Parts: sequence; structure tokens; C-alpha cells
Amino acid sequence: MSAFQINFTPLKEPLGFIKVLEWVASIFAFATCGGFKGKTEIQVRCTNVSDNKTLIAAFGYPFRLNHASFQAASGVNVCGIAWSRYVLIGDYSSSAQFYVTFAVFVFLYCIAALLLYVGYTNLYRDSPKLPMIDFIVTLGVTFLWLVSTSAWAKALTDIKIATGDNIIQELEPCIKEQVKCYFHSVTSMGSLNVSVIFGFLNMILWGGNAWFVYKETSLHSPSSTSAAHGQGGIPSPAGM
Repeated sequence: MSAFQINFTPLKEPLGFIKVLEWVASIFAFATCGGFKGKTEIQVRCTNVSDNKTLIAAFGYPFRLNHASFQAASGVNVCGIAWSRYVLIGDYSSSAQFYVTFAVFVFLYCIAALLLYVGYTNLYRDSPKLPMIDFIVTLGVTFLWLVSTSAWAKALTDIKIATGDNIIQELEPCIKEQVKCYFHSVTSMGSLNVSVIFGFLNMILWGGNAWFVYKETSLHSPSSTSAAHGQGGIPSPAGM
């Protein structure tokens, strides 16, 4: 095995430069999704009471909405109802955690790949196996970015519905005549929209990088036998 020797030349080539972009894009992908915290608010008016009371249901990653119960800002039971018994609808943790976990693994793989490109350039270029492994992983990561991002995009659409004004129709106390419920607000999910964008951007980056990784493999490089044929055919036997 060749010794570790820093060589920044691969970073100036598409193979290494795109890997840096993939590394940065993976950070934005899991950070914009995994760090989200929000809340949805409704206002409740009781019978013979003129002012409204605000109820808040806080939620965030990994978006187990069925664990997000309503709480009164004053900490008391509004209209004599134990609102903490009522929660948002849906559990979207599987899609969210799959997306974030995969993005973290991609982040770690990019670090390992960049270390190989920069520190063991000759080993990578001279080995027939390492570029092939890199190529197979690149194709697999491209496909998984498509799967994980699509699943997360669908889950995000459902989360917006479950935390929007539709919740008034789902809360049992709000159906009663003596209680009037009004949807007030929900935290902006712009960062979650950005996470979906970065998911598809990662897919495009990895798909485009597959060509440059493929060029490093033996599938693209002509073999010595093919080169001999291209330069004049089979060499004549010795002694003739």
C-alpha cells in the first residue's frame, strides 16, 4: 500500500471537485430537515366568553405528529377540556429519518472518498478495484437519493396538511356546538422545502459524477490487449 501523500490535483478535476459539492450539499440536506422545530396554533372560544384562548401543538424532527399534543398558553384546561389528550394526526418519522440518516452516511462517504483522492491518489488510479467500487457506490447513492427524497417530499406534503387548517375538522372538541375553534397559524416550513430541493440536487450531482467515476474504471480504459489490436494486430510468435 502506497504511503499517504497529500495531492490537491484531484480537487481541480471534476472527479474531486464534484465530490466536494456533494459533501456540502449533503450537509444542507440533513441540517435543513433534522434541525426543524415548529408549532401549529388554534384559537378556541368557549360559550358565553368573548375572548379567544390560544392552543399550541409543538412538533419537529422526526415528525411523530401523533405525539404532539395541544397545550394552552396559560397552562389550564380551556373550556373545561383536557386538550393534552388531543394530538396531531400522523407519524412521518420513517421517511424523515431515512432521509436524514442517508444524508449523514453520504456526508461520511464523501469525507472518506476525498481522503482517498487527495491522500492516496496513485493508489486509487493504479488499483482496478477502488474505482470500480467507487462507481458502484455512486450509482447506488444516486438511486437512493431519488428514493429517499421522493419519500420525504411525499411525507412533507402530508405534514403540511396535518398541521394546517384541516386540524379543526379532526379535533373532537371543535365539533361541539359550545366550543368554537379557529385555525390561527403554523410555522413556516421553508427550510423543509429547501431540504427537498437539496435532496434532488444531490441526486443530480451524484448522477453527473457517475460519468467521471466511470472514466477511472477499467470499463472505460482500454485493456493492453485491445491496445495491441488497435496498433497492428497480434504480435508474431518469437523465432519467426
